Amino acid sequence: MNPGGRDFVHDSLPMRVVFRAGSATTAVAGEADRLGLRRVMVVSGRHGLDTARAVADSLGATCAGVHPGAVMHVPVKVADEAVEVARELDADGLVAVGGGSAVGLGKAVALRTGLPLIAVPTTYSGSEMTSVWGLTEDGVKRTGRDARVLPRSVVYDPELTVSMPPALSATSGVNAMAHAVEALYAPDATPIVSLMAEEGVRALADALPRVVAGPADPEARADALYGAWLCGACLGATTMGLHHKLAHVLGGTFNLPHSETHTVLLPYVLAFNSAAAPGASAALRRALSTDDPAAALYTLGGRLGAPRSLAALGLGRTDIERAVEIATAAPYANPRPVLAEDVRTLLTAAYEGAPPSAL
Repeated sequence: MNPGGRDFVHDSLPMRVVFRAGSATTAVAGEADRLGLRRVMVVSGRHGLDTARAVADSLGATCAGVHPGAVMHVPVKVADEAVEVARELDADGLVAVGGGSAVGLGKAVALRTGLPLIAVPTTYSGSEMTSVWGLTEDGVKRTGRDARVLPRSVVYDPELTVSMPPALSATSGVNAMAHAVEALYAPDATPIVSLMAEEGVRALADALPRVVAGPADPEARADALYGAWLCGACLGATTMGLHHKLAHVLGGTFNLPHSETHTVLLPYVLAFNSAAAPGASAALRRALSTDDPAAALYTLGGRLGAPRSLAALGLGRTDIERAVEIATAAPYANPRPVLAEDVRTLLTAAYEGAPPSAL
């Protein structure tokens, strides 16, 4: 099938979304009750514990406990501990409050236990809209898809994102844009996915500079969260390619920060793939109002004050060869063939942080 063509299969994930300011402390209890839950474990990271406790308080007696154990890339040992806590609490459901790490841990528990999951995102990660899970062990991050980890409800509350620092807001938002960019040239893209992807990129490109300039601006926060929702839905509906493969390798093997890694990689991977994905390139030219989407995304990162190189994130030059080896070890969908020499060139450019050119 040609992405965006008229010969396609479109699966709509069984997802319920509540999008409303203040909904974290007004709607979550109702969503739990709708699912018939009576003993819910709230999952979060240490950084978002106050928000998680506020959600737990709104659940009243339905909350069986709060487990603030989420960390980046969901190490298997961390997931094992959370599963054990859920069993000790005799939990019949999960509420994940936080960014991708918290949602990822909630998914890991759901994968092992089958417990229904409600997601309350506080960043723009998009994980809440997918059936994708990820676990890291011995320096290797494994991912998969399973219907058990798809949240039954997602509660989007723009007020929860106000406390997200501007720097994290920027990289979290570009991370979301990466989901949509890759969805535009995915082999299983459909006209609906392509429309959502283009609109998601447009909304975030417009909202993120306003969020960074005025972090407490409620309209900017709502617009950014709207864009992130659309981009996350695109990720949930399509096959991941080179961009996400590289991000998982760099995060799982070298422990690079998730959203910052996506932000650095995106312009380079897009420059690499753009000639092989003319339909995606056209959609991004419209969404970003530019003739050069890769350069525009690189410039946007600079405007937002985001990191510009993998070196700045802590990757060593000598790590590039290991990353190339892992990234090319198994085939995966991508509009352009993924050869070791090309990946080496791409990662070297991203390591150095110079403006992207045709790769």
